[in-house]
Amino acid sequence: MICVGIDVAKDKHDCFILSSEGGVLADVFTIPNNAEGFDTLLQTILRCTRPADNIKVGLEATGHYSYNILGFLLDKGLATYVINPLHTNLYRKSLSLRKTKTDRVDARTIATMLMSDVDLKSYTDTAYHNEELKSLTRYRFDKVRERAKLKTSISRLVTILFPELEKLVPSLHMVSVYALLSEFPGAKQIAAAHLTHLKALLKDASKGRYRRDMAVKVRDTARYSIGSDMPAKSLELQHTIRLIRELDSEIEDIEVAIQAIMEEMQSPITTIPGIGFRMGAMILAEIGDFSRFDSPDKILAYAGMSPSTYQSGQLSLSGAYSHMEKRGSRYLRYALYNATKYVCLWDPTFGAYLAKKRAEGKHYNVALSHAAKKLVRLIYALEKSRQPYNSVA
Repeated sequence: MICVGIDVAKDKHDCFILSSEGGVLADVFTIPNNAEGFDTLLQTILRCTRPADNIKVGLEATGHYSYNILGFLLDKGLATYVINPLHTNLYRKSLSLRKTKTDRVDARTIATMLMSDVDLKSYTDTAYHNEELKSLTRYRFDKVRERAKLKTSISRLVTILFPELEKLVPSLHMVSVYALLSEFPGAKQIAAAHLTHLKALLKDASKGRYRRDMAVKVRDTARYSIGSDMPAKSLELQHTIRLIRELDSEIEDIEVAIQAIMEEMQSPITTIPGIGFRMGAMILAEIGDFSRFDSPDKILAYAGMSPSTYQSGQLSLSGAYSHMEKRGSRYLRYALYNATKYVCLWDPTFGAYLAKKRAEGKHYNVALSHAAKKLVRLIYALEKSRQPYNSVA
């Protein structure tokens, strides 16, 4: 057994090679983060090993910095292990009480972890390509959040420029309302608009829903509005609407790409009522390769949804008043909790389970967390069996 530890950084990587007997085959050496450096690493590994040797390469999960070298190692057919930095930190502390954290020490620590045969699962090509889905779902998450902030700005600006408009329409965030405000960004502009043009604009934007009576109502309301005439705010409103439209288009492109991957994966997760391809994709992307997890509880721990426990001697802080750890993937927690809300609405079994927990006196969020754990167990079973939800039910 030959173990290779790599401490990943932005511009360079520190490497260390250890034999199963504990011998140092290659003391810590540094390679640049480029093709030449990757080739140097591979040639060093080959010089230190024989064809019959079992090679294990380990590196910490450091986001985008580790992505390229990880792809290189997988392409070369090397068994590669991606280790949570929290695990590395705990393992290093278990070896020494001294606060020794350097790149050279980390490379040694990773190699030693691999040699100690701790419970690690090798990274697979499936997991590597799953990064594509994770990239898309996180990118969409950020875009949607950005759009939500802009929509808040729209509400703020309308309150200043034409506060009465909000009572005339079901929502400010409609195509017809955006079309109106893009051309007439304020009560003063709407009040001065020609009725025929205003009617045509609303009719086209609403696909015939709003006609002459709506145009008259909007213009008359604008004439008696308390809204301020502020050109700077009107310009900001027009620009904000333009940004939201651009984001709508970008999010639509991202969702097309996500849906294509989901159709290729043919995951049974979307057979669960209430889980569409967007939320299903986010859950699958964050969990990754299900073979890495021996049980649903491991996924719960990975998501940071398992209760924290602290015990020392007679003092025990678990059970009655234990909080969620919240140390795992925040994206996965977000996706699971939001998916659970919809599943509880659309699936009678989950709806009854949530109601049962609420009847026991649990707060809604606590009851929802129980339902989320139940959902994780269901998703785990479906992914393992590859059977649709109806068959399992």
